[in-house]
Amino acid sequence: MKINNIEKITFWFLALLIIFIFSYNIINYDASSGYDGEAHHGYVDHVAMHLPREVNLPTVEDTREYFNPPVAYIFPSVVKVLCRNIIDSEDFYRNCQPIYKQLSQIFQSFLFFISLLFYMKIFQLIKGFKSISNLNVLLVIGLLTINYRAFLMIRGEPYIILFSSIMLYRFLLLLENNLEYSKKDYLIFGLLIALLGLSRQWAFLLFPGFFICIFFFDSREKKIKLFKFLASSFIVGFFGCSWFYFKHLIDYGSFFAFNMSTMPFNFSNQPKSFYLPNLESIRLVFQKPIRPNFLNQYIPIVYSDLWGDYWGYFSFTRDALETGRNQNLIGDYLARVNIFSLVPSLIFLSSFMSKIKIFKSKNKNKYDHFYIYIIFSIVITFLGNIWFVIKHPTLLSGDTIKAIYLLQGFHMIGILTISYLEDLKEKSFNRYILFVCMLLAVFIHNFSAMLTHY
Repeated sequence: MKINNIEKITFWFLALLIIFIFSYNIINYDASSGYDGEAHHGYVDHVAMHLPREVNLPTVEDTREYFNPPVAYIFPSVVKVLCRNIIDSEDFYRNCQPIYKQLSQIFQSFLFFISLLFYMKIFQLIKGFKSISNLNVLLVIGLLTINYRAFLMIRGEPYIILFSSIMLYRFLLLLENNLEYSKKDYLIFGLLIALLGLSRQWAFLLFPGFFICIFFFDSREKKIKLFKFLASSFIVGFFGCSWFYFKHLIDYGSFFAFNMSTMPFNFSNQPKSFYLPNLESIRLVFQKPIRPNFLNQYIPIVYSDLWGDYWGYFSFTRDALETGRNQNLIGDYLARVNIFSLVPSLIFLSSFMSKIKIFKSKNKNKYDHFYIYIIFSIVITFLGNIWFVIKHPTLLSGDTIKAIYLLQGFHMIGILTISYLEDLKEKSFNRYILFVCMLLAVFIHNFSAMLTHY
């Protein structure tokens, strides 16, 4: 059997497997079981209550998730409005909630696959592939367990992934066209910026990288072109999303209001163990990576939450550890997940380090500038998240440390890894096959971690 045929079979096998994961989880997972689920649904219920007469966003009195931008809540709110106009019920709140929750899960699952499609279009353009299907995209992005929780909860991160995937593709088209653009191009880019800003505040960490890219062009003419494009786009984006943040400034005294008290930035806000985990915690990462074993320790929590389910919002519990279902058994399995996930973690790290060599290159091409943007966006996303956690410390638990807040960063790392594998395929095919087989083995082992066990 030819290699191309094996690759196609593996591609469709993975595609069906990912479709099965989403389908199974949609049937079995209640979206309100997610992080602060009831508060996010309170946001939906408030917006839906006022539609279609007016668009009324919740305040701090209505839900503790009041600070979130509205994009993620539009679809479920509209579904709820349609539901109450169709069904005959004395309790619309109770009877419509399951309908909008499950339809939102289905809708957001489609958003995930649309994002994959744009990642594939990116590599089709970079590598000049005739076919859009790309095994490495499915394998690398599909391996991230956190996806299957994020896209099944009603929250803004799935929309960040959708709009950022489209924005990456549009940015690559701009570079491909030698920075020549039309009014339509910067209007579309500006709209994507506005939608990102109205999805979740984390999206703002994706914006500085574009301006940093300007400094890595050798030609002054190209620097000016890119600056003009970005300036035009961000003006459009500013007018598209700034109303929400000015509203917060007026109502709460801050552009970025939050439901916790904010401390002045100081590294001493967090103990040393936050930055450097102790040996006992490192051991528990590979023995029992479930809460509350890593009290406020950044790296063990993020790693265990990325590949497994540290906080237990998918696997074993929602509110109390005492009521967790098969908690110890799942803890043992998640320990093996963390061990197996050392393989993709090391490949991710190798991919990131290999791309850093771009900065040493004197003659950078258009794709180098694309990867430069991605590298800076990864760094800024992680630094921005650490800055946030330092300013909002939860010393007894580390509740503000969640891999889902870094979803955009992990997808960006995934893009570097896909590029690394594609380059390896051309330079050392046997090594490429070895890496793909190892990643497939990890995917199969971690499969159960991607399914809800509620």
